[in-house]
Amino acid sequence: MKASAVSLLALFETKMQFEVPLFQRQYIWKREKHWEPLWEDIARKFSDYLNGRKDAPVHFLGAMVLDQKQTPATHVGKRQVIDGQQRLTTFQIFLSAFRDFCNEHGCTEMAKECSAFTLNKGLMADVEIDRFKVWPTQLDRPQFADVVSAGSSTAILEKYPLQKRLYARKFDARPRMVEAYFFFYEQFTEFFIESDEGPVQLHDVPLAQRVDECFQALKSVLQVVEIDLDHDDDAQVIFETLNARGEPLIPADLLRNFIFLRAARRGEPQEMLYKRFWARFDEPFWRIEVKQGRLLRPRSDLFLQHFLASRLAVDIPIKHLFVEYKFWIDRAKPFESVELELACLARQGDDFRRMMEPEKEDPLHGLMTFLDAFDVRTSYPLVLTFLDMGAGQTQWNEISRILESYLLRRAVCGLSTKNYNRVFLALTRSMRSEGASPENLSRLLKAQRGDSVEWPSDERFIEAWRSQHAYKVLSNPKIVHILKRLSDTYLSSKIEAFSLDAALSVEHILPQQWTNNWPLDGDARGLSDLELRDAPHDDAVAKATRIRNQVLHTLGNLTILTSSLNAAVSNNEWSQKKPELMRHSLLPINQMLYDVEVWNETAIQSRSEALLTRALKIWPS
Repeated sequence: MKASAVSLLALFETKMQFEVPLFQRQYIWKREKHWEPLWEDIARKFSDYLNGRKDAPVHFLGAMVLDQKQTPATHVGKRQVIDGQQRLTTFQIFLSAFRDFCNEHGCTEMAKECSAFTLNKGLMADVEIDRFKVWPTQLDRPQFADVVSAGSSTAILEKYPLQKRLYARKFDARPRMVEAYFFFYEQFTEFFIESDEGPVQLHDVPLAQRVDECFQALKSVLQVVEIDLDHDDDAQVIFETLNARGEPLIPADLLRNFIFLRAARRGEPQEMLYKRFWARFDEPFWRIEVKQGRLLRPRSDLFLQHFLASRLAVDIPIKHLFVEYKFWIDRAKPFESVELELACLARQGDDFRRMMEPEKEDPLHGLMTFLDAFDVRTSYPLVLTFLDMGAGQTQWNEISRILESYLLRRAVCGLSTKNYNRVFLALTRSMRSEGASPENLSRLLKAQRGDSVEWPSDERFIEAWRSQHAYKVLSNPKIVHILKRLSDTYLSSKIEAFSLDAALSVEHILPQQWTNNWPLDGDARGLSDLELRDAPHDDAVAKATRIRNQVLHTLGNLTILTSSLNAAVSNNEWSQKKPELMRHSLLPINQMLYDVEVWNETAIQSRSEALLTRALKIWPS
């Protein structure tokens, strides 16, 4: 057999059909597991080209094992796909969606260019079959032919409209290849035309110019390993070998090998370098797996990912970590020796460990606790940059205040987190070029405009605080953090210091099931959801019930308790619940309820305003 690295598009340049044998399985790729990761890889290369980073390393999409198939000279040349049919098929669907997107947005020349890679031209023995560059298994052929040859998203939608059965919540699933087509078409629309994450890249550059740049990326940087079998190669044995499941090396293992091999070639003392700088990365701490996106990753991978992102200020997917790191070292030559390289990795590795396990007296403790509760790990390259550039305790206090205010206000207002990766990489880039100071951080965050990135004003924050259904925008850990921080503001020098190590949970003071034990003003019983639906719109009890339900989930009605106390007081009426709170909860935020005789809508609004006054001081605009 012969193996060579080739551009994926190059496979489709000639008059050729890749035939999937009938014994192979049907098309099985899905959105979350396959299409989304593929699009993330391609979109990243699109962004590289649009931003002028054309010397970035190529991205390999895997191996294609192909077997030559004997065909008469007058026919289209054919090759059987032994391995890689899912990738080949998906990329044809991708190109079809790209072609139709270009055609429907006025980029007709690019649409014609794409057509040459999706359909064969010229003389053919059987046009209905031979015109397709890929020919899947029998059951997949009708949907594949429709997707590749329909010519527009409208035509495909007419043939495969969204349908919903009576009383069903979701639309019926369409054939998988059709769903793949519309997935990629939607991604092109978001990438080139409009995005929830803010303005699209180079939006002021003509669309035709941008799609041409991205097509050049497809040609140049998306590659596969093409393995052509000879007539005496056993295709089945090769297929089984390629798909064997061994224990893969993680990026940290690959990088260690890469680094110490260079040390040996340069004559630098490997044994000394290992003991002094790398041995710490072989401790159990670094092998602990944490959730990253859809997968679990060891901490060593996450550190190296964030470290490299903090140096390059670009997004570094973990699966590309080794290639990107090697490319950076080979091209940029950022260190004069392997010893300096390892010293930097060791220093920032210690910084990352400090971030993961901050001591209570550490100035990072508050910020890292907050980032963990609010799940904003995209900020880690920025934090590593501040640590690398020597931020002191006073600066950390201000950095923590700025970042927490920016992120918490956005969370309370229910604003999107999708753009955070781009925001923090831009901040990282600016900190390295303009200086890592709280003043620069604050200035850059204040300058951002638009829902996807702005720092919410007092007016917007106040409105959300007073009216927002907290559980629709905040998770339990986020609410606990907010209320704990507010509780701490009631502490004074006259209050005895105490440490609370027990886990806290959120409690509705007016319980969610309030109708039985918490009468409305005038002792009327509140209405259930079913009774509300049938009640006249102007019914007084119905109106009072709706008003109470509106404030039920606002921050003014929420507090924090230990889990055991929470269960004990949950649905009791106020006359029973309040004494339990006073007797067992030492948290100042609960002791402040001592003078409240009646807990109703007025009391909730009053407490909401009191907490808001403190919130505006902790998290300023």
